[in-house]
Amino acid sequence: MKTSVATILFIIVFAHVSSGQADNFPLKISLLAEDLYVYTTYQDVNGTRFPSNSMYLVTDIGVVLFDTPWDPTQFQPLLDSIAARHQKKVIYSISTHFHDDRTAGVDFLKAQGVRTYASKMTLALCAQKNENQPEYALRGNTKFVIGGRQFETYYPGEGHTKDNIVIWFPDEDVLFGGCLVKSTENQDIGNIADANLEAWGPAIAKLMKRYPEPQVVVPGHFGWTGKGALTHTLRLLEEHQKK
Repeated sequence: MKTSVATILFIIVFAHVSSGQADNFPLKISLLAEDLYVYTTYQDVNGTRFPSNSMYLVTDIGVVLFDTPWDPTQFQPLLDSIAARHQKKVIYSISTHFHDDRTAGVDFLKAQGVRTYASKMTLALCAQKNENQPEYALRGNTKFVIGGRQFETYYPGEGHTKDNIVIWFPDEDVLFGGCLVKSTENQDIGNIADANLEAWGPAIAKLMKRYPEPQVVVPGHFGWTGKGALTHTLRLLEEHQKK
């Protein structure tokens, strides 16, 4: 049975704090749907406190992370918060591309016994770019059933980076677009240092065809509301091309 999505039902930041206070803390955890959470960490970018969204799924046998904290000071607090909230350990992580906002915590997780995964392309780029490298390679687009919960990885083509993948949660109708997808709060296309601008639009179009009715699309940075982030990303790409 599909669960209804409530964009942010509550926020956990170590101990209980009000949502108004949460933005002042380095770790924010938001319930998206039953057993599915967005967690946000921050880094200073040109003097601005910049949020990075990752996710986790609670299963019967443990917790699966999708991307790692960006802020190294939050590696252990995230695991502690998950253990306190769910009485479970993190057992797997999947990084959606090679940039450090997706992979910064990989070595820490490996030291804790977490099995860390990414695509073969991401593993190669991590080695080439001297980023923390997950241990295991995904075998292309893969459907998982772990501890009674389902999700799948999908590679729609190059965009923000040549290796960016997304995660689809079919029971919740939630798409984690990562940095391939821009938040409706964004006013420009952002970091394009490793982007393929020609392929990015077609990659978004593939996502829209494959997942036509997501309840929520979670971008790699900033807020999320419904599925408007996909069309907004296309709009930003079009505007960038006109400049």
